[in-house]
Amino acid sequence: MAIDMTSFATPLTRLLGCRYPVISAGMGGPARAGLAAAVSHAGGFGLLGMVRESPELISREIAAVRAATDQPFGVNLIPSATDSSLLAAELDVCLAARVPAICFFWDVVPDVVARAKDAGVLVLYQVGSLEGALAAEQAGADVVIAQGIEAGGHVRGRTGILTLLPEIVRHVRIPVVASGGFATGAGLVAALALGAAGIHCGTLFLATHESFAHDYHKQRILAAQAGDTVYTDLFAINWPPHSPVRVLANSVTGKAGNNLFGHHPDRLPRDGFCCNKVVGYDVGDKMKD
Repeated sequence: MAIDMTSFATPLTRLLGCRYPVISAGMGGPARAGLAAAVSHAGGFGLLGMVRESPELISREIAAVRAATDQPFGVNLIPSATDSSLLAAELDVCLAARVPAICFFWDVVPDVVARAKDAGVLVLYQVGSLEGALAAEQAGADVVIAQGIEAGGHVRGRTGILTLLPEIVRHVRIPVVASGGFATGAGLVAALALGAAGIHCGTLFLATHESFAHDYHKQRILAAQAGDTVYTDLFAINWPPHSPVRVLANSVTGKAGNNLFGHHPDRLPRDGFCCNKVVGYDVGDKMKD
């Protein structure tokens, strides 16, 4: 039986100009041009993960996406985890390149939303609470990404996505995208049934050939089972205080034992313990779920 693919049209696909309501997360490191372009070319919406990257690298990655596909894409930046002068330079590059969309994460910063909107760029804002969603909408965001506590990587959400998603949907007028634990078509259907306009996926794309993640990182992801993740603030360097992350259990979390929380980013060690750079990605046993 033929499937009518137009049934996947949602307010999100109409706004972003993509065929399917699936956004690939702008993961710092893995989400380079290869991954963002592949997702957009396949009909989803790819995001470049450019947090704390140099303007020169961002310019090259934007150009590389455009060389690989003519489909729309976006750039992910994190104001709360980026020096203000670097963030301004990152925004300058994105706006000069006229990227179709910018996705921001963590605390809502109205000034950066205003800069993007004044330049005619669509703004997506990933938040972890109803308060954050309302603040993003009030600041002028076009899309809210609701992140539940199930998400991998740095986690803003404190409640499960099945609770958070319908709460936000009831209170905002802009499209809401579900994030945290979504990796299948069934998950997409479930999110749509709860009022979402699409899903936002990170781990799903992390182990792909196009991902810039280290091969060992990919192997750990593929070998992982349900329940193998650890929720901790051990990896909060360069982030605001109380910035938990979901990772695969590893030597760092094992050494910490039961002391998984209470690690202020300014007091964490700046050595190979958690900050090794391998092929441009913070490996140091930091493995997303």
